Amino acid sequence: MSENTALATVMATDDLSNRFLTFAIEDTIYGISLVNVLEIIGIQSITAVPNIPSHVKGLINLRGKVVPVIDTRLKMNKSERPYDDLTCIIVIDIQDMHIGLIVDSVSEVISVDLNKAAVPPKTYVQENQFLSSVVQRENHTVLNIDLEKFLATDLRPY
Repeated sequence: MSENTALATVMATDDLSNRFLTFAIEDTIYGISLVNVLEIIGIQSITAVPNIPSHVKGLINLRGKVVPVIDTRLKMNKSERPYDDLTCIIVIDIQDMHIGLIVDSVSEVISVDLNKAAVPPKTYVQENQFLSSVVQRENHTVLNIDLEKFLATDLRPY
């Protein structure tokens, strides 16, 4: 079963408010609410656009719809790396806009008891500014992203 078909099946049968799609950036696992996820696609040709922030890689044509694409690594101030077979674009819908997020790899869909999720500590670390919760899994920690905060500066026209 393809990733898109599996995701569509999960989305059709579940309440999405406590389900998160997890993905990796370097050795860290992040999660985003399935409420916002439209689909997962492989990396593809991206048309560069001049005079935009470096983390905005450009535009893709997704079945006739023009979608801006953000390199999540660069947005998080991580070093750029070449894309490989595991690199994906997670297409999300936020504030009625479709945006593609380039991630190192997609992990899994998890259910989270939001009442048991930890609030991220308020520190000087920039990534904490956009974290909504921290969830301890069996063998790793998942940092859940508040997409509104994460994309606040990108949800405006350039």
